[in-house]
Amino acid sequence: MSRRRTLRPEEEELWQAVARTARPMHPRAKAAVNRIEGAVHPHPLTEAKPAREAEIPKSWLEPFRLGQKARAAKAHDLAPSLGEALRDAPLQMDAKQHGRMVRGKLAPEARIDLHGMTLAEAHPELIRFILNAQSAGLRLVLVITGKGKRGDDWGPIPQRMGALRHQVPQWLRMPPLGLRCCR
Repeated sequence: MSRRRTLRPEEEELWQAVARTARPMHPRAKAAVNRIEGAVHPHPLTEAKPAREAEIPKSWLEPFRLGQKARAAKAHDLAPSLGEALRDAPLQMDAKQHGRMVRGKLAPEARIDLHGMTLAEAHPELIRFILNAQSAGLRLVLVITGKGKRGDDWGPIPQRMGALRHQVPQWLRMPPLGLRCCR
């Protein structure tokens, strides 16, 4: 525990000048503590000052009047689209090769077409294809999922169009294909 020293006269004057300009963070709580402890003269820092009128924060909602038409709300989409997810994903290949791939100068070394397959058929095929490509030393493969087709949406939970298109990126992140922690 550190020892407290007494202030020299010039330090005391400086401290008093600073103390007069300071405002308490919680004036009501400090005033209550002083009353409980039986303080006869409240300390200048803990002296309760009249509370300013609380400012009402502006709402982020626009005012709405009775009879006014509501704005058209966009549909709720809980997961980002595939394009948004790919755009936000970190680049995991060197920039030069990525640029060549984007411009079409770098051809895939193997490809798999999952058109017409169900999720149950496509998942093991994708795993087999990726593991075989990796064991063969292939670095760039093409996985074709297709666009998908709109099915009947009878339930309360909206269904995505193109189940394979949205499921394949998730499968690629899951074991045995995803990143493994080796530590």
